[in-house]
Amino acid sequence: MAGAVACNTSNGIHTGRVLAPVAVRTSMLTAMEAVKNRLRAIIIPVVKLSSGLTLRNREWFRNSVDIFPAASGGHERTASTSRKLTLPGTLATCEAMKEVDCTPLAVEGPVETPVATAAPRNRTVAVDIGGVTIGGDAPIVVQSMTNTDTADIEATVAQVAALAQAGSEIVRITVDRAEAAAAVPHIRDKLVKLGLDVPLVGDFHYIGHTLLADHPACAAALAKYRINPGNVGFGQKRDRQFGKIVETAIRHGKAIRIGANWGSLDQALLTRLMDDNAKAEAPLSAAAVTREAMVQSALLSAHQAEAIGLGRDRIVLSAKVSQVQDLIAVYRMLAARTDHALHLGLTEAGMGSKGVVASSAALGILLQDGIGDTIRISLTPEPGGDRTLEVKVCQELLQTMGFRAFVPIVAACPGCGRTTSTLFQELAKAIQDHIAERMPVWKETCPGVETMQVAVMGCIVNGPGESKHADIGISLPGTGETPAAPVFIDGKKAMTLRGPDIADEFKQIVEDYVARRFGGAGAV
Repeated sequence: MAGAVACNTSNGIHTGRVLAPVAVRTSMLTAMEAVKNRLRAIIIPVVKLSSGLTLRNREWFRNSVDIFPAASGGHERTASTSRKLTLPGTLATCEAMKEVDCTPLAVEGPVETPVATAAPRNRTVAVDIGGVTIGGDAPIVVQSMTNTDTADIEATVAQVAALAQAGSEIVRITVDRAEAAAAVPHIRDKLVKLGLDVPLVGDFHYIGHTLLADHPACAAALAKYRINPGNVGFGQKRDRQFGKIVETAIRHGKAIRIGANWGSLDQALLTRLMDDNAKAEAPLSAAAVTREAMVQSALLSAHQAEAIGLGRDRIVLSAKVSQVQDLIAVYRMLAARTDHALHLGLTEAGMGSKGVVASSAALGILLQDGIGDTIRISLTPEPGGDRTLEVKVCQELLQTMGFRAFVPIVAACPGCGRTTSTLFQELAKAIQDHIAERMPVWKETCPGVETMQVAVMGCIVNGPGESKHADIGISLPGTGETPAAPVFIDGKKAMTLRGPDIADEFKQIVEDYVARRFGGAGAV
């Protein structure tokens, strides 16, 4: 007996919850006692048969399972109380009391199971950000933010350039004081001289209206203004100061991101919603009210901007929180109530793997739901760490989920006791580094190369199979295996490499493949 499947008899639908074989007898006893006490529950014993035989002998079945005599309390089962469920390669019998309808849905033969696909993207209004489109039919855009003092022109130019060259399609910079605002046009000019036309977004808090008014060159150099409805102004000043920023955007033909953040949420709005909730017959939790305040803060500000005259094609919304489940809930609420373009990001995601995992978990679910037009992974870098890591994580998230392709993917096994040699690890790193080094040339000369998949595997167990699935793959010998490395190209074994120069030979094979398939004049 292989196991048991639980059946929900309240509606006659099988839940498909598989019980471990060890737990079958206990589960059967419990279920039959529940039936005896008129709790409508039942267990379906499942008998795995190798040849699809029909089980007709109830006595054989009773003896083989060896539970019904004791469990049923002498209750006599009849043919009318038995149902059969036939599954591929499996025979199951559902024993039910007369008053319980447990007729299952029969499934004959294999069933076509579609590959999981993301929900269709929410249809949002397209917004042009300095030549980069967010929303509409545009691909999901990758963006990032500097952590330099914007007043330090050289340092900021260097970091913007690094982020852009790593693949950030939009870069945000802090504009927090007059010196920073004055530096913005010079930063823009230096980037242009470097041949970088990446759009710059100014991040404003508290005094954005003053900085934009006092520094019109800054207002003109930026492609978008990011403002926080929670701190753009307080009391009666809020609407006036918000309005000034919107009017500046209209005058210069710029877009605005209205970015609500639960760390600086509009307290007047939150207080009002909390008060209303306290008077409700069935009040919500404080967390639920806070999520609603986040959504309302973004939507009310967008409506206000539109009333002033800013077009919907100039508005991007975001509502960032630092908890994964809250972020998912907030953006689902927001997406259901607006067609504004949406910027996704988990704020204060954290450092290292925690930040990567939390951001990827939250954004991955939302993107799978069809929500989101641009993303940023907000990672806290290690002291002196590489700021471009957040760009790479954005790209890898979008590429692994199938939304975009940026660079060829290198698949490599994690290693085990069969791969005590470090050869496959060294080769995987060498190939990945080689691809990164060659991508600037390949992007110009080999269109489509970013879709290429490479496999570097460490032993015979999964090596040949995984290599066949890739465009080009190599299966290195594991511990105790013949010192030979078969190479597979487009699913077929093409050659076998041997000797100390496998890494260099495989690099050349990759180069030749790129040149042949993608027309790479830049291949060496």
